[in-house]
Amino acid sequence: MLYEEWLNEWLELYVKVSVKDRTYAKYRRQAEKYIFPALGGLDVRDLSAGTLQRFSASLVGRGLAPNSANFVISVLKASLRKGTLLGVADGHYADAIVRPKVRAGRVTCFKRAEQKKIEAYVLCKGPYLFGIVLALYTGLRIGELLALTWDDVDLGKRQLTVTKTCYDSWENGRYKKVLDTPKTPRSERVIPLPKQIVRYLRAIRKQTMGPFVVSARSEYGAQVRIYQRSFERVLGKLNIERKGFHALRHTFATRALEVGMDVKTLSEILGHSSPTVTLTRYAHSLMEHKMEMMEKVGRLLP
Repeated sequence: MLYEEWLNEWLELYVKVSVKDRTYAKYRRQAEKYIFPALGGLDVRDLSAGTLQRFSASLVGRGLAPNSANFVISVLKASLRKGTLLGVADGHYADAIVRPKVRAGRVTCFKRAEQKKIEAYVLCKGPYLFGIVLALYTGLRIGELLALTWDDVDLGKRQLTVTKTCYDSWENGRYKKVLDTPKTPRSERVIPLPKQIVRYLRAIRKQTMGPFVVSARSEYGAQVRIYQRSFERVLGKLNIERKGFHALRHTFATRALEVGMDVKTLSEILGHSSPTVTLTRYAHSLMEHKMEMMEKVGRLLP
């Protein structure tokens, strides 16, 4: 059997039924772009350890980032692992692949002065942009934020419940917001709200007509890509270095640690799989706080 035939069969019978549609589409996209052209015409039983290693090394040689190359390799390994289990392939040679070294991504967040400038600007601009402040004080991902409906918010109990996320999609040339389950099971969570945020949400609730907390002139609420661009325009107007929307989540986590929130609580609010993930990700993002603490130590010197 040609590897392309097996890869198609694996994608349809084993991947499509077990993952989200969006994840399946990503698997197929990577397979068609990288794996099919290089290995698809070979017999599955001819995929030697050397052939697989040369292909893997070529991904980085073609300019693919290590993280992206590792994703392609993961598709390759998973398909061959299942093929070996079912007797389609002779051996799981992909286990011998040496992956490209991945350097942990640098966590970027806003300084406190920048955060205050963003908040002051947004709070003067009406309910549409308030989602930026809400992300700063809850750590919501943009998909979670724009999928949030008023049914998810209990202003009396001062908490919101994350039960879904969203992404942009187009069908027959028309926009459609796709609501999906959160990123992982741990991403479904209840987030307590500061009373200051609740006060703003009460006022915004009276001004919005649709079901979404971040509203727009559409039955679908705000679009992910458009909202990202709106955020970029805010940064441009304030002369703040451009960062992605996810920097708001990083900023929330950093501020939370700075004020003394314990890692376990922060991990649950962020929806991480464990406190270890949280600590590993944010241990190096507290330089401003570390400087302040070192200054206090320094004052001990006459």
